[in-house]
Amino acid sequence: MILILLGTQNNSFHRLLEKIDELIEKKVIDEKVVVQSGHTKYESKNMEIFDLIPQEELENYQERADLIITHGGVGSIISSINKGKKVIAVPRLHKYHEHVNDHQKQIVEFFSKNKYIIGISDIKELKNAILKAQEFIPKKYYRKETSNLNILNIIENFIDKI
Repeated sequence: MILILLGTQNNSFHRLLEKIDELIEKKVIDEKVVVQSGHTKYESKNMEIFDLIPQEELENYQERADLIITHGGVGSIISSINKGKKVIAVPRLHKYHEHVNDHQKQIVEFFSKNKYIIGISDIKELKNAILKAQEFIPKKYYRKETSNLNILNIIENFIDKI
């Protein structure tokens, strides 16, 4: 199963779900896809979509997932890699009105550069990232290595409330 996490931002992230739908139609993705869509309203015959689900249920989906594809939110990334999951992260971008700025690009770059996740900067890279994930072995995440992300998390939570 592939789990898609879009967080709880008020802005839509249709761009990612449209690409997932396309990859399902092209048979690049041939397994069940479950989406926690937050405030992104999207309908698909190919995916099981929930707006928001209780934390315990979300963690259950994370445990069962073979791959997690997420937006560039610190919480979604950390909660997934702490479970030892393969993660592909796609930052929400300001130019598409998906967030108020591009801070998620830096978050994704940090985790990707340190081999915790597969980070992509362009949605066109998603197919290759999914193929790469089959062989990808994520580096074990240790919170002390990323203590500066506490500050990023605080800033991100503040930005999300604006």
